[in-house]
Amino acid sequence: MDLTDFDALSFDCYGTLIDWESGIAAVLAPWARAAGLELSGEALLELYATHEARIEAEHGQWLYPDVLAETFAALGRQLEVPVPAQAMAALARSVPSWPPFPDSGAALARLGTRYKLVVVSNVDRESFAGSSAALGVSFDAVVTAQDVGSYKPAPANFEALLAAVAGLGIAPGRLLHVAQSLFHDHVPAKAFGLSTVWINRRAGRPGWGATPRPQGAVAPDWEFASMADFAEAAVR
Repeated sequence: MDLTDFDALSFDCYGTLIDWESGIAAVLAPWARAAGLELSGEALLELYATHEARIEAEHGQWLYPDVLAETFAALGRQLEVPVPAQAMAALARSVPSWPPFPDSGAALARLGTRYKLVVVSNVDRESFAGSSAALGVSFDAVVTAQDVGSYKPAPANFEALLAAVAGLGIAPGRLLHVAQSLFHDHVPAKAFGLSTVWINRRAGRPGWGATPRPQGAVAPDWEFASMADFAEAAVR
């Protein structure tokens, strides 16, 4: 295979295009410091990830701000530290302020000259609108958890992605899925027979951060450390 064998790219947004770990940590870290918790930022993110994945699996109909608030509350219960209502609300409404990775906007603009661009994301439409504006790129199709009624890695989200891509006139086998999370994206994408690109934003860092460890082995077809490197290889 060659990267130019594809006509459309589908992206995870948070962790791939948007620095969600910084966005989440910006709310969790002050709370942890105020509570006197002796946990690193990485440890907080890993605990957070476990609760978020569980809540998304159990409550697929919930909007993402509600998932964020309940995840924060569950983290507080685990650590036996109260989470003030205003802190939960701050995390719930923080998604539009999460920063894009510095290379995301330019890379997407470059990729858009060659490919259709699609997003499949564990988020609600309102929150994504803020992130889309920050990225400064118009996507050809957007599939959110709100649209599907479930969260990745649920198969329904990838069924919805494939339907959206077919609606753009993209032939079977001509879609390439691009994502950071092995757990949320690469494992289910491979189950649907998709080729994948791993944007390994955590290269050189230990642990899994805000994404759970993947369930089972998975082998992406390509790996890049950044969107900039991927765009350089994909658009010639």
